[in-house]
Amino acid sequence: MANFTGSDTPSQRPPFGISRAPPAPTRAQFIRSQSKAVIATDFACVDTALLRRFHVLFVIEHATRRVHFAGITTNPTGPWTTQAARNLTMTLRTDHPFRFLIRDGAGQFTRSYDTVLAGSGITAIRTPPRSPQANAYAERWVRIAESANEPPTTPTTPHRSDQTIGSSEPPPAPDSSTNTGQQPDPNTAASLASTRPEGHHYGSKTTTTSRNQPG
Repeated sequence: MANFTGSDTPSQRPPFGISRAPPAPTRAQFIRSQSKAVIATDFACVDTALLRRFHVLFVIEHATRRVHFAGITTNPTGPWTTQAARNLTMTLRTDHPFRFLIRDGAGQFTRSYDTVLAGSGITAIRTPPRSPQANAYAERWVRIAESANEPPTTPTTPHRSDQTIGSSEPPPAPDSSTNTGQQPDPNTAASLASTRPEGHHYGSKTTTTSRNQPG
């Protein structure tokens, strides 16, 4: 048998007619190529004026950024989340394009939750621990929803001190009997209006967020 050394070493190329398998795509490349088939889910917290916190379960489509509300509760348990997933899958068409759902490792997402999705042809993908960037679209929408729900800055003017924070009622007119002779500040109304956040509607079934929304 001849010994091949140096330049005589045969090439490590595969046999004729067989090509090497392409390299496996990265996670980012995979999500971009499968955006129409990928959805993501998470919980967003909504605080009310009565100091109650509600947890909103939503699903967002990667391709269109369209958000579907799956349910709202004050106690998101595993069975409740599984039932919410069952209700959501019942609204899907039989030829829906979704094949993957990205979720985090929260205790509400149990094995039965993944089983319900698998029955509709959707495979649940769990993100790594302490890696919110792996579910960036859902995390971005959570920040948008929670920032819209933040209460305005506590007013410091006397005629606003007894007004409920977040109320849409205009401030009462000053009483002429208690007027101290000071002229009203013409910029007061404009400054108070600028501190009042825009209303956010949570009752619609779906909503669409902008692609240019800062994350």
